[in-house]
Amino acid sequence: MISRRSLLAALGTAAAGLPAFAQHAGHDPVYSHLSDPNVKTAPTDTMKAQHVFDSPAPKAANQGRWVTRAPLPLPRSEMAWATTLNGRMHMVGGYGAQRVDRPYHHVYDPAADKWLDAPQLPRGANHVGVCVVGGKLHAIGGFVEQNRKPDTNCYVLDGEAWRAIAPLPRPCGAIACVERAGLLHAIGGAVGDTFPTKRSVDWHLVYDPRIDQWSTRAPMPTGRDHTGTLTVNGLIHVIGGRVDSFHTNSNLHHVYDGREDKWIPRAPLPTARSGHGAVLYRGKIFVMGGEGTNRVYGQNEAYDPVADSWESHAPMMTPRHGLGAVAIGDFIHVAGGGPIMGGSIQSAVHEAFTLG
Repeated sequence: MISRRSLLAALGTAAAGLPAFAQHAGHDPVYSHLSDPNVKTAPTDTMKAQHVFDSPAPKAANQGRWVTRAPLPLPRSEMAWATTLNGRMHMVGGYGAQRVDRPYHHVYDPAADKWLDAPQLPRGANHVGVCVVGGKLHAIGGFVEQNRKPDTNCYVLDGEAWRAIAPLPRPCGAIACVERAGLLHAIGGAVGDTFPTKRSVDWHLVYDPRIDQWSTRAPMPTGRDHTGTLTVNGLIHVIGGRVDSFHTNSNLHHVYDGREDKWIPRAPLPTARSGHGAVLYRGKIFVMGGEGTNRVYGQNEAYDPVADSWESHAPMMTPRHGLGAVAIGDFIHVAGGGPIMGGSIQSAVHEAFTLG
């Protein structure tokens, strides 16, 4: 458990070199812009033009509802994913305060409806893969420039401080990271700096924390990044994502069977997208948010692993991409993200979905 005194000391050291805005001084706006610190509202005309809510999937009988929760301490996006540890939501890295290489680590306590600061990454990055294995938070790879220039750095939060672990065999960002049978699976991702060298990869790497080593497994059928990925009943689901660019988003849905080391196709995602959230809630996989060409998706579509079918629920109130999404208790929490296509605008918006 992190003590308040140690946490504040660690944060004081980490934040010493950051501007006042990055230290959460005063009241931060709901929205911010990478190049303009004075932006306090998102361009609503662009939001209206780009936001999409209608799903092609049949509507579920219980549409559910969205509610507003405590906003992030400051606008953030391009964290790539979020994860849960001890009943709290963890969001690591991303864009914020006019930079794309933030080491931020915010933790949401749903019981208090409050965000807390936690030990920051040793280096800032965006699109960092996060995953809990063996009760410890891991941070894998990421980009150190705007959605490009990946590195190999990997860390584990050991007690009250991050510790470096075996680096990735090759630089990669926007990797999907999940736990299965005590191992960390890092799947897909993007490599390279600019087009045409920048591309999605089909890599499937596995990290064993007991021996601090990486190995390989069967690659994905198609290289993708910015996917929605999670483990359900021992099978790893990889849903949607981009193939080299959000202009060529995929609706592919595959599961990985670790017993046979093979990939199996499943019913495709009704709305092709990337940078979306994917969480297990009430036995179904809920996928929300994401982006495409001049589109930011609010669709909230749920997959039934038993029936191998999709249905749609109440869409997000504020469509976003590059967000953090987790399920805690009877709510799906969706925080941060970009409300317009691309990475220019960040948000502190935090909304939660429930079927209750």
